Amino acid sequence: MPIITIQPSGKTVEMPVGASLAAAVIAAGEPMVLKCEGKGECDSCHIFVQEGRKSISKIQRLENERLDSIVGVGSKSRLACQAMIGEEDVVIELLGFSSGL
Repeated sequence: MPIITIQPSGKTVEMPVGASLAAAVIAAGEPMVLKCEGKGECDSCHIFVQEGRKSISKIQRLENERLDSIVGVGSKSRLACQAMIGEEDVVIELLGFSSGL
């Protein structure tokens, strides 16, 4: 099973292929609020994928439209609820919501 590393805490968790990155964050014990219940309709789970981007699912139209409306989006941006884990290890960076900001 792929290992997901969560920065800045450095926590790691093994997750099955097909699980969402949001599920990995929650399984690792990191706080993550899914205001839209994982439907990709908000920006509460915006993360940066630092390594392993090619292994996770491709961005779909709904996620892409939501990312277009978020301030601070970059080429590594994903919505954790929409990004599904592939075969390779992934390193993600949590943004301000993880520290309660």
